[in-house]
Amino acid sequence: MKTYLGTGSGGSAKKMVAEATKGLINPSLILTISPYNYLSDISTLLKEQYPAAQIIGTSGTSLSQGEVDDNKLILTAFYDDIIASCGIIEQVTTTPARALADIETHLNAVSPDKKNTVCIAFTTAGEELLVTTLNAVLEKKQINLIGGSVFGYPDTALAEVALNGKTYANACAYVFIKNKTGRIRVYKENLYEKATHSIHYVTKADPEHRKLIELDHQPALTVYCKEMGIPKDKAMDYVLTNPLGRVVDDDIFISSFASTNSDNTINMYKTLSQNDSIYILDLVDYETIIADTQNKMKADFPHISLIFSVDCIYRYLLFESKHYTKTYAKNFASFAPHVGVIGGGEQYNNQHVNQTMVCAVFE
Repeated sequence: MKTYLGTGSGGSAKKMVAEATKGLINPSLILTISPYNYLSDISTLLKEQYPAAQIIGTSGTSLSQGEVDDNKLILTAFYDDIIASCGIIEQVTTTPARALADIETHLNAVSPDKKNTVCIAFTTAGEELLVTTLNAVLEKKQINLIGGSVFGYPDTALAEVALNGKTYANACAYVFIKNKTGRIRVYKENLYEKATHSIHYVTKADPEHRKLIELDHQPALTVYCKEMGIPKDKAMDYVLTNPLGRVVDDDIFISSFASTNSDNTINMYKTLSQNDSIYILDLVDYETIIADTQNKMKADFPHISLIFSVDCIYRYLLFESKHYTKTYAKNFASFAPHVGVIGGGEQYNNQHVNQTMVCAVFE
């Protein structure tokens, strides 16, 4: 599979697009990562320049070919050796199910096969409703999903995603991609494990507001701090090393603290519900885990055309604190073309997660 990776530097959207598309001819699909304030103009300019292409975009910090940046346009283009179909889900926080028929139409348009088809999604919010909606269609044909929540926009602005020259708030832009020349496989990487901590059960929660109220019939923050042996005003200092993990069979899906409250409740970035099984997790040898993930990719794919990844902002902050971010990006780029985005949350098949890396690898 042939791909094109382009980079555009700052100054203006026009300059970014000109630099990033130098030599790009007749793409069928373009994915963009750009600074928030350029997202709309870049999407419009690209659609004018490539009217026949489908164009989907998000904003935020990017990882591309070993570099980490939040002030560049990173453009990934595909040619006619893929089939793609893009769509938009509006009102994603309230009524995403209204888009079910459109989602099914776009999926059928690529004649999907579980071995060579993936869904990539960029959402502004509403992650739990989003994955439920998408998987109502995807599960029928065993199609994998990776996605990222928009992160890095100003506090006074609305998160937006871009599709075919327009931007949308309270929405998810998605694309189905079928690789005509090889396989596509998705991966999820978790740098934490249960270790020696005890299992806990959610006995009271407010899922609508992503608030964790009680674990084991005790205030949630009290339970966390007692087990960690820390004062309550220090709990947020441990978010990078000791998040909570929801146990599903043999897998763990991370839920991160957003903030703590004076009533000993915890605001979460991933919804937890009553009766969920929860562990306090420990950060393990992340360099070994990352090397193992990358070695598995190499073993699974003798030739990789592209890796497209989504990393959590908390992973980014962890790596920054360890002076590891550039090494992480360079390691990815050392064995395959790589483009990634830092998100505020990650979607993997039927789950919304935090503090995780998800990616799609194209043969």
